[in-house]
Amino acid sequence: MRRYTSLLFLAFILVLGTVIGATLLSGYADHTPGRSDRTVTVYTTIPAEQAGLLAAEYEKTAKVGVRFVPMAQDELTERLQKEKDKPGADLVLADSSVLRQAAAMGAFVPYLSEGTDSVQDALKDDNGAWTGVWYDPVVFCVNSDYLRTMPRIPETWAEFAAYPDMRVGMTDFLAADAASNLYFTMVSVYGEQETLRQLSAIHPKVVQYVKFLSTPVRMAGMGEVDAAVAVQSETLRYLADGYPIRVVYPMDGTAYMLTGAGILRGGQPQAQEFFEWLLSDGAQMTLQRENVFFVPANPGTLAYKQLAGKNLALFDAVPNFTAEERSKLLDHWLQNVRFK
Repeated sequence: MRRYTSLLFLAFILVLGTVIGATLLSGYADHTPGRSDRTVTVYTTIPAEQAGLLAAEYEKTAKVGVRFVPMAQDELTERLQKEKDKPGADLVLADSSVLRQAAAMGAFVPYLSEGTDSVQDALKDDNGAWTGVWYDPVVFCVNSDYLRTMPRIPETWAEFAAYPDMRVGMTDFLAADAASNLYFTMVSVYGEQETLRQLSAIHPKVVQYVKFLSTPVRMAGMGEVDAAVAVQSETLRYLADGYPIRVVYPMDGTAYMLTGAGILRGGQPQAQEFFEWLLSDGAQMTLQRENVFFVPANPGTLAYKQLAGKNLALFDAVPNFTAEERSKLLDHWLQNVRFK
């Protein structure tokens, strides 16, 4: 009898252990601490590091999981075309060129709110299909010591191109979207011939056409060049790290990379909540804590009011060239400027 009871007790312990073990494994997989059963799936073109920062902060504050699916611009456009009738995500956070194509496909549900209404018309879709959340303008990044020796500071693209004896750092137009976007935007504003003329004037002063957006800024900070054509986010990052550089904003306007968001058809209700958070100080402060400085598209945020250069002039024209036209324009730059 005693042996029978012991066997029953041992069997009970084994069953109980199995149940508890299964429960623990299930809890670990489905209920990670700090996360909710609610999850927003986001297709994105932003860097994985930035996506990770945003997801972690939003999950911590809103108790809603965020699953980012990073992909290249062309890949994302193709994915949205394939999933037009049944999207695999709730929201898209991407470059405005992708958003414009997606809106033309009818991929988004128009979304209007007090937050989106605060964003200026140039930074959002006319029909509310998508709205910009932040942008990154191109600026002149000048070495502080060199700046003190300049009898005058070039404040327009023409003045920058004509400024004598200045060593310049630039990112190759073939190496980064933000660099090529500058070229395409200038062509849209000035026309191809005038753009090539200005770039031809800058070309002899270029010490090196580099591959990364951060390199021209570092070169200016190290005194390897006197000035750089650079994106503001990298310039402010190096400035925050103590590099001796200053930002000069082109008074006649500048190109910029705009990142925005659009809600996909069939998206979960919590996608709207995440959209609003992207327009808020919460998203911007999350990025700024890691020295990622974009200009908020929502001027009502504290981050916008505190950020230097918020009133800079942006070019009105938005490049609208086909892939074939962009390829031809780059070929013309290579033939007439880069390798002439």
